Amino acid sequence: MPETQTFNSPIETGVRALILLAESYPEHLDLQRLLEFDYILVHTKDVDGPPSIHPALPLRSGELLVRRQLIERGLMLMMSRGLITRHATPNGFMYQADDSAGPFLDALTAEYLDDLKDRAVWVVDRFSDMSDHDIRVLLSRVYDQWSR
Repeated sequence: MPETQTFNSPIETGVRALILLAESYPEHLDLQRLLEFDYILVHTKDVDGPPSIHPALPLRSGELLVRRQLIERGLMLMMSRGLITRHATPNGFMYQADDSAGPFLDALTAEYLDDLKDRAVWVVDRFSDMSDHDIRVLLSRVYDQWSR
């Protein structure tokens, strides 16, 4: 039987993106903001938030190198299931939770998903009004801590 990857698989990253988009609804998010929010979602303690869902591995900066492709694959999976829509704009593609996202997420039951949903509320409440520049400065400070 083939090995099944669950951690950072397209389904996990897709569900995380879907949770963030559902919490942000009706707002649209671009890929860069989804990447930033996804990092913060699983590493909330790095930005003085609640306890992180994922472990604080010392070399987690490597996550940033692969996160974009993982999120893109997850978005594609969720779009193929009609849970996320992608809109072309003059500034690039924007993503939005479809109307079916809420009922789909409500049907999922697991402590991990409940934790993700709770953290997504915190992330969107705290960071959605932050400018692109300000959120990048904040995350740069976090990344700089790893290289010390």
